[in-house]
Amino acid sequence: MQTFSLTPLFRSTVGFDRFNDLFESLMDGEDRSDSYPPYNIEKYGEDRYGITMAVPGFSEKDLNITFHSDRVIVSGRKEENNDNDTVEYLYHGIASRGFERTFRLADHMKVTDAELKDGLLRIKLVREIPEEQKPRMIQISTGGGQKTIEHSLNNKEKKKAA
Repeated sequence: MQTFSLTPLFRSTVGFDRFNDLFESLMDGEDRSDSYPPYNIEKYGEDRYGITMAVPGFSEKDLNITFHSDRVIVSGRKEENNDNDTVEYLYHGIASRGFERTFRLADHMKVTDAELKDGLLRIKLVREIPEEQKPRMIQISTGGGQKTIEHSLNNKEKKKAA
């Protein structure tokens, strides 16, 4: 019977940024036909990230952002226009349907801000690792601190010392 090791498949996540790996795994398992609304995932520095979503036609009251431990859920619901005038679309290309998109975050990620401007929803994220979990240098000691070296004196040195 031949055995296979899956260890090489998981090497890329050890010691590397899990934030990017989690988003890549989401993309691989996601149905690409449902890509509404389109979004970008950005990295601005060592510990700062962002999610930008194109949500044209949605206002602040139509959007909801929920942050819970390792997930950000963005949902949008547009109210129906109940105007007495009925609109007949000759071509309807602007999507205005409701949506819900979930982004899974790596450990210690927090949402710091959200802004809606020009049809783009920008969510700012920061990774805040607690001080006790950050890498730190460990001093290496030689075991006993200062060492005293003793040696035996020959007879001449013993007489001089006395």
